[in-house]
Amino acid sequence: MENNDINEIWANLIKKLEITLGKDTCDMWIKPMKIVSFNEGVFQIEVPNSSWLKTIKDRYEKHLLNALTEITNIPFSVDYVFQKQEENNVQIPIVRPISNYKKQTSREETKLDPHYTFQGFIEGPSNRFAYKAAEMVAKKVGNRANNPFVIFSAPGLGKTHLLHAIGNEVLKNNPYAKVIYMSGEDFFTEYLDYITKKSPIAYHKKYTNTDCLLLDDIQFLLGKESSETEFFYTFDLLFNNSKQIVLTCDKTPNQLKFSERLSSRLLSGPVAEIKRPDLETRIAILRHKRDVNNFDIPDDVLSFIAQGVQTNIRELEGCLYKLIMFMNTHNVNATVSVAKEVLSDIINLEEQKYNISVSKIKKVVCKHFNVNLEDLNSKKKSNSIAWPRQVAMYIATELTSLSLPEIGREFNRDHTTVIHAKEKVKEELKNTFFIPLYNVIIEEIKDVDN
Repeated sequence: MENNDINEIWANLIKKLEITLGKDTCDMWIKPMKIVSFNEGVFQIEVPNSSWLKTIKDRYEKHLLNALTEITNIPFSVDYVFQKQEENNVQIPIVRPISNYKKQTSREETKLDPHYTFQGFIEGPSNRFAYKAAEMVAKKVGNRANNPFVIFSAPGLGKTHLLHAIGNEVLKNNPYAKVIYMSGEDFFTEYLDYITKKSPIAYHKKYTNTDCLLLDDIQFLLGKESSETEFFYTFDLLFNNSKQIVLTCDKTPNQLKFSERLSSRLLSGPVAEIKRPDLETRIAILRHKRDVNNFDIPDDVLSFIAQGVQTNIRELEGCLYKLIMFMNTHNVNATVSVAKEVLSDIINLEEQKYNISVSKIKKVVCKHFNVNLEDLNSKKKSNSIAWPRQVAMYIATELTSLSLPEIGREFNRDHTTVIHAKEKVKEELKNTFFIPLYNVIIEEIKDVDN
């Protein structure tokens, strides 16, 4: 068969596969190959390298053979050969062990944020499993028991922090590891860029050499069929070579509505949820930020912020930094009153108050002080009863929209008793021993169902 005939066959094959597989796929995987000869019923097809050949065999060989059969209408077989290196006068370097020439991975290459570490992640009941599993992944990269590892949660709860922490720890343990961090959007954009530039070899090589892929917000790939397909094959390439894959998303993998084959792979390893942090964890996060940055903010102010922002760690930290900016620009100290004023657009106290009743407050306070509900409304004045009553009154002034007389009537007292209770509890809140219990009570009151 003449070269012109071979070239015509290949050109027709490309046209057919562009219809079957799509132009992007052909540009990426088929066009870099070529038929080099046809002898004695054997098509010799040249491919860039061995990993490329594996991809062709796994994904596209069936389509390629069907197209060749339709075009030639003759019996044939296919023999694949690898592209030869261009000959030149440059001396081929001596191959040395990897440890002698492999360079350390730079932070710029990985796109990792060095500030996100395990040490800087505040562990609590809401994130403990995800945290411990992430530590295990960083210690045993590529271990089947930890691979793939998927973290899911609502936005702003620490998924990205853990993703970076894994990468930073992997590089700390092995500076030569090839770690890639990217978002789902970055993956999509990069894939389109490689297709546009028609440089599939560089694209394929990038992931072939990766030891640990950290992909953030994979839900971005939903509805982008070609990118989802490419991610599926990239996943398989890494997984089959025992490379670590860590992914984050905003829902469980089976809720994301990816293709069945991709969903099954995402669920083939541990899946960890990060839930909304409890009050103790939120306060710990704020204390950590305060101590690391040497902010001069007392614990009662941190407690106020933590009580007001319950769902999002980013917003929690944002309140802290907003308060610091106000303090610095106005040269004032941090107090609860100042924090209420500065953060009023974020912490809507009135909105919170309307959702809490005095009966809720009484129920939780009685539980923690081990007293009967009837005792709070009784005439008993022993300290074991009076103190819980005063705490309940104070909380009612903070978390409900009732006036002082109205609160007094809820306890069979007048408003002067409520004022006295408010002053006494406020003074006691300066005692760091009482603050933890108070915070737990507040958290439970806000979590009680209507």
